[in-house]
Amino acid sequence: MIEKIYKIEGMSCNHCVMAVKKELSKLNLATMEVEIGFAKVNFDETKVSSSDIEKAISTAGYKVQK
Repeated sequence: MIEKIYKIEGMSCNHCVMAVKKELSKLNLATMEVEIGFAKVNFDETKVSSSDIEKAISTAGYKVQK
């Protein structure tokens, strides 16, 4: 199990948080915590990749800071 924090650009309100949560909820994550500007997730790397998580955040309309 991996715990990772993703810093997210462009989030400014609760709508942003809900949009990211909606996309992340489609993945097989153990846990997730989303706040304005970041997402903290726990996941099994055999089921979900970091790339999958970044794609979900992108699909929600935001960019992961590298």
